[in-house]
Amino acid sequence: MKSELSNLIELQKTDTKLRQLKENIETATTRRAELQDEFEQHASSIREIQNRLAAAKETKADLERQIIEAKTSHERADRNLKTAQDQKQYEAAMREIDSLDRQISKFETEVLEQLEIIDEVNGVLEERKEEIANLESDWEKTLADFESSLATDRKEFDKMSKARDRVLSSLPERLAAVYDRLVSRSRDGIAVAEVINGACSACFMSLRKQIVVELRTTNEIITCESCTRILFVNSDEHQEATAS
Repeated sequence: MKSELSNLIELQKTDTKLRQLKENIETATTRRAELQDEFEQHASSIREIQNRLAAAKETKADLERQIIEAKTSHERADRNLKTAQDQKQYEAAMREIDSLDRQISKFETEVLEQLEIIDEVNGVLEERKEEIANLESDWEKTLADFESSLATDRKEFDKMSKARDRVLSSLPERLAAVYDRLVSRSRDGIAVAEVINGACSACFMSLRKQIVVELRTTNEIITCESCTRILFVNSDEHQEATAS
């Protein structure tokens, strides 16, 4: 019985690991997409800053073009003022000059505002220069690490599946059938549960003291009276109990 219980414990550990590996493999597509989304959000935040810089530069260039056009019109209005033939022409030229002066002043103020934005954004980009430079390479490494981990999980799953078959085949047919039935019916895949603090670690129900004593002093296959899972105690605790 001691060998059978040891095999059952080993089988449970293998199945628990297999369950995790299977989940890792089956959720790989979702997890890869989540990593892609995280990268895109990160890259998007950087692109947003870069786009803000490009927009500020474009706005500044457009304002400077409008200033040049307004100054050209201003020069023409100055000439019209100097060549005015009557009061009406003179006043019209003065009104145009006054309007152009206000436009030019407004455009120049807006240029200064865009220069402030450009300086601010350039400062942010300078602070994140290394991050931006390594953005693509960091993503490639993250993806490569993910694919390498996934490949390792698949390899480990195949290896442990073969090991599981060997351990299961070493058990008596009846005991193997009981184990498989317990595993298949439980949502957590637990068929063999450790006793911790006098309770079944699978269903958390307290055990009768007699059962705990038997687990510590014998190697019989004993099941939980509540969830029917096969019980075992920590090997060190078991050895201490039998030695005493």
